[in-house]
Amino acid sequence: MKVLLICAGGMSTGILVKKLQKHSDENGMGLEEIVACGMGEYRGIYKLYDLILLGPQISFRKADIAKETGKPIDVIAPMDYAMGNAQNIFKQINALLDK
Repeated sequence: MKVLLICAGGMSTGILVKKLQKHSDENGMGLEEIVACGMGEYRGIYKLYDLILLGPQISFRKADIAKETGKPIDVIAPMDYAMGNAQNIFKQINALLDK
């Protein structure tokens, strides 16, 4: 599974990427690749990923990005994003994959 995280600038999600990759590696979650990018970058790369997660700061763009990409998409809960709660974020990922 390949996951694309999009936030306003791509910087804050970089820390989250490391936590998610570590959680996946330690728990056999099957995460092949996870990348963070900013709003200005996703158009050039989204086709390479299975699903998209958005940082809470750009939740207002969810419908537009979903329509444009056609990918499963969700917004990371603000508390999970702030705390880097990989376990809860993987629950979101699995729910998107089950749809």
